Amino acid sequence: MATIAELENIASQVRRDIVRMVNACSSGHPGGSLGCADVMCALYFDALECNPENFTIEGKGEDMFFLSNGHISPVWYSVLSRRGFFPVSDLATFRKLGSPLQGHPTPKYNLPGVRIASGSLGQGLSVGVGAALAKKLNGCDHLVYTLHGDGELQEGQIWEAAMYAAGNKVDNLISIIDFNNAQIDGKVENVLPNGSLKDKFIAFGWEVLEMQGNDMKDCVRGLSEAKKLTKKGKPVVILMHTLMGYGVDFMQGSYKWHGVAPSNEQTVNALSQLKETLGDY
Repeated sequence: MATIAELENIASQVRRDIVRMVNACSSGHPGGSLGCADVMCALYFDALECNPENFTIEGKGEDMFFLSNGHISPVWYSVLSRRGFFPVSDLATFRKLGSPLQGHPTPKYNLPGVRIASGSLGQGLSVGVGAALAKKLNGCDHLVYTLHGDGELQEGQIWEAAMYAAGNKVDNLISIIDFNNAQIDGKVENVLPNGSLKDKFIAFGWEVLEMQGNDMKDCVRGLSEAKKLTKKGKPVVILMHTLMGYGVDFMQGSYKWHGVAPSNEQTVNALSQLKETLGDY
């Protein structure tokens, strides 16, 4: 297991990767990617039991992760490469024609770590529920994790899956909600308010936790606590409070950076704020 300091160093490098990847192709989603860098590093370098050297679509004998808000692919690709699923140098191909590192993840190119296409929002929880049920049927004790944006919870399919998961005691599932109150058209509360997500998930029969997603120590704590609540008859959800664009002062907290690439000048500024710890690709 990595220490908190080691995880923070990885997250800093991941944020550098994100900024450089999106700038290089003048396209992508830096805001949510930067905001979720800490939890993704805590997940892949501490909580998630996975096998980067022998990745399989079926995920037998290991934990599985599904990125439902697939537009934040830059953070996932960076973390996967830094964890050893594929060469870090491949990050330079992000969003290029024919690259496995498409703007939205797809299994078409057999990229290790990616099991489903997740361009359309709202589908990841259904897939996660299905994978968790399959593990139960196969006698596998490992867990399934999913990550969602809070704007994504405006999709009705999410709540059908949430109802099904609780009704069928899918208690080997941990879903994380990036609770940053920001989506492409503005603040979530102004576009279509979600109301109290805590109250809703409790009413749907889930165990509900909260954590600070831009505090590495709290990410590790929250994921550990969530694991302890599994196998007790209820699915688990973590409401993770983050800031979009976290780590880069001119992006932080602004929905305007949901899907805008930084200019070359802005990229230099952003990188000056982010420590290079593992070496740029």
